[in-house]
Amino acid sequence: MKLFFLRFANLAAMLLLFLSLPVQGKETLYEIYRQAGEVTSIVQYGDEIWISSYGKGIHYYNLKTKVWNSFSTEQKNIDNDFFYCVAVSELYIWGGTSDGLMIYDRKRKAWRKRKFASGGEYGNWIRSLHYDKEQGILWIGRFVNLTRFDEKKNKFDDFDLTQNKLAGSNNIKVIKPEGEKYLWIGTESGVFLYNKALEPSDRSALTFYSNKGNGFRGEGESVSIADILPEDKYVWFATEEFITPDQPDFNLGGIYRFNRRATWDKFDKRTGLKANGISAIARMGRNMFAAQYVFDSNSKQGVGRGVTMFDRITGKPLQFDPEEIKLETNDVSHLYFDGEHLWIGTKIGLWKVKMNNAFANPEFRSGRQISNNKKNN
Repeated sequence: MKLFFLRFANLAAMLLLFLSLPVQGKETLYEIYRQAGEVTSIVQYGDEIWISSYGKGIHYYNLKTKVWNSFSTEQKNIDNDFFYCVAVSELYIWGGTSDGLMIYDRKRKAWRKRKFASGGEYGNWIRSLHYDKEQGILWIGRFVNLTRFDEKKNKFDDFDLTQNKLAGSNNIKVIKPEGEKYLWIGTESGVFLYNKALEPSDRSALTFYSNKGNGFRGEGESVSIADILPEDKYVWFATEEFITPDQPDFNLGGIYRFNRRATWDKFDKRTGLKANGISAIARMGRNMFAAQYVFDSNSKQGVGRGVTMFDRITGKPLQFDPEEIKLETNDVSHLYFDGEHLWIGTKIGLWKVKMNNAFANPEFRSGRQISNNKKNN
């Protein structure tokens, strides 16, 4: 009996020791980078993820070394922290501000500001940047006018895109590439498909889609583009919501799927989304992610509703809420999928979610939404 109790005690001690050991090989589902503050754009350049923020400067993360670096007044390597967008090349780093384009010369390791004479009072508000690596061209979406910067020629050219006397068609919101031949240019009154083989000043180079014709199902008084995602058969457009008692149909929001011919499918609250205002979209295989908000006509601000996932073929919502991802706000502004991680930009920081781990988590199969269950921040 004494020998039995001795063996039992040894076994219990070994079991207690085993349970106290850390689990080996368990990967972290998500990481939070709070230093990013209010995220205004997310882009990838090679092995680097670049983040612009409104109030915390510009940050970049190396996917191989897993190291963060930043340009900010706190780091004393730039004199501005308020950016709307960022773009990167081998020679330069560009940051869009409300007062011009900040340019970092990598060779000289120095920043300078470039302002634009055209466009009037708001002509220096830079809202979107896209770098075309193949052509060595930076496309600059300003509140007024589209600008092209040729790296080799060191030359800026401005273009007024105003279409059908719609002032909003020259207010650039977002620029996204499609292959090597085309650019999609989203505005406050519709979207352009631009053939890069021709000059933007050549009207035959531009095809304009708006709700004034057969585009966007003819819905609303206007359509303002927040994000664009081209794929083989379709082009997806995330649109903004802006409605007031006086203008209840001004910008109705929703996601539109265009088949490049005549069909415009729409996804909104009626199809299972949490809200009609869409700030960003991202694709992962068969699934789409949408960052949503409801427009508050009193505060004239969007109230975040988190992120919803849905089947991009059927449109069926596949909402989820993994237990481990503690989104501390529903105000999600940007989404980017790098092939392994879903980057979620919010007003209070950046979430990096490892998607292969996330989908192995039972919570992703529970049919709930990524959101903060507390009140919106």
